[in-house]
Amino acid sequence: MEVVNIMSSNVININYMDTIKTALSIMTSNKINGAPVVDEHNKLLGIIVKADIYRFLRDEGHYDTYPVENMMNRKVVTCSENDDVLEVAKKIRRNDVIALPVIDDNLKVKGIVSIEDLLDYFIKIRE
Repeated sequence: MEVVNIMSSNVININYMDTIKTALSIMTSNKINGAPVVDEHNKLLGIIVKADIYRFLRDEGHYDTYPVENMMNRKVVTCSENDDVLEVAKKIRRNDVIALPVIDDNLKVKGIVSIEDLLDYFIKIRE
């Protein structure tokens, strides 16, 4: 089965110029633990997760003015819509991440596949 069949296409992206405070607010209000960071053309630049924000908050900083761009992880593990679900699950496990942005050849975010999406899929095929 291809990732396109299980991915979430309604992706909550964070703009690279958003502040850490805005990013955390967006993630909290949408009940997500991380989000792709994109530019104004929806091109993937990085990823940010709540755990990184919480680590940042341990030290004094400018939470309400510090841009996401300065904190995001630029080494993003991704997949494409045509990738096999099992291979994507292995990639998530091997890289110890919670989700993979699904991108096209131009690095535009098409969706996201999370651990929850994979669990739902594997439970469904076993029932």
